[in-house]
Amino acid sequence: MRVRRNRKKKAKPKPQALPGSIAAYANEYYEWMTVKNYSPATVSNRETYLNYFVVWAEEHGILEPVEVTKPVIERYQQYLFHYRKKRDNLSLSFRSQNARLVAVRAYFKWLARQNYMLYNPASEIEMPKTEKRLPKNALSIGEAEQVLNVPDVKELTGIRDRAILEVLYSTGMRRMEIIDLGLYSIDVERGTVIVYGKGKKERFIPISERAIQWVHKYLYEVRPHFALEPDNNVLFITVEGEMFTRNRLTQMVRNYVNASGVEKKGSCHMFRHNCATLMLEGGADVRFIQQMLGHADLSTTQIYTQVSIQKLKAVHDLTHPGAKKRDKDEKPEKKKESGSEKKTEENENPPENQSETPQDTAGNGEQPEDPENGDKAGNR
Repeated sequence: MRVRRNRKKKAKPKPQALPGSIAAYANEYYEWMTVKNYSPATVSNRETYLNYFVVWAEEHGILEPVEVTKPVIERYQQYLFHYRKKRDNLSLSFRSQNARLVAVRAYFKWLARQNYMLYNPASEIEMPKTEKRLPKNALSIGEAEQVLNVPDVKELTGIRDRAILEVLYSTGMRRMEIIDLGLYSIDVERGTVIVYGKGKKERFIPISERAIQWVHKYLYEVRPHFALEPDNNVLFITVEGEMFTRNRLTQMVRNYVNASGVEKKGSCHMFRHNCATLMLEGGADVRFIQQMLGHADLSTTQIYTQVSIQKLKAVHDLTHPGAKKRDKDEKPEKKKESGSEKKTEENENPPENQSETPQDTAGNGEQPEDPENGDKAGNR
């Protein structure tokens, strides 16, 4: 096993904030979140989004929290609405605007609870309504298998990548969840895996036998060649023996999707949508899918009931008159049959004796008419 080199990244020094300023209290707020066991991702996101407000306030000469009022935050909200990104000149989505305002509201709520302010000026801010987008680009079973077969399993990296794709396809776990998987997260005998989700919440979910076999092959044939001493005990590692970064894993999965030839685009989250959609179409209850995906709110899972179209399409085909399948040759035969019967009835039989027509024609020595095609049996 190779020896790991200590590579310490130099942290960027934070600019000195003036005592009592918005930035100084913000640093104290981040430290408080860390002490209260908030996840590192939550602290990092909160710092990123709140820093936008800190910079905007300083540019407008607002330095202390007591200078912030409800009209000031409303001006900031208008600024976010009219803001244009520098790289593409596009406006911020309502989801991005909402995320930045949530950070500001939580920060001033903390200030009020810590008695640094008399009240929370952001408590009555009306948040923008976020659009409800449906998950898209879910793969069919055939398309999923097509993507899974792309990695070259003759190579060490191909075996590792195939194992990653199989785990994503089988479990539908998030990108960070598969990155954080440990060496002993998978219980081979029970066919389960322990996942550490958002908010440091643990959950046990099933994993397919095929995925376990690929992970087992990776563990014994590939990982020993990549691992460094001391081992970081992470399940999936790079050729350098390090954990995957989010961007690196995303790009790896996206490359396989693009190379597969399927027309749909996506990466790790597409397999998450795919897992939920296929389970729902297979008859799984939405609450089981909620437990599988680790959703805190059932309404988040219920969005997949709108994506799963197979059952609705089957009902539509059975009930809608325009969707029913008909034999193309059936209609002309029916028209010919009705026309010949009507002509026969008018020319040969009186109206009152229509019910006795087969007996009369048979008694006159003529062949009876075939009830299906309207022709006489003797003329076939």
